[in-house]
Amino acid sequence: MTANTFTRAADYLNAAREMADSGRPTLARLLAEEASARTANPEDAARILAEFPGSSLQPED
Repeated sequence: MTANTFTRAADYLNAAREMADSGRPTLARLLAEEASARTANPEDAARILAEFPGSSLQPED
């Protein structure tokens, strides 16, 4: 994957897993939240967030 070329939910999810594996849980959660937001199926989106537990790090509107 080319650096900074995130166009699909899968790109964000892969990066989230890489960050989690490298000991960066906060960045992993942020990337997982973006992957979840880009996922059309609500069940899949919930499953993504469940893989990276924690509170939402996105600012509230």
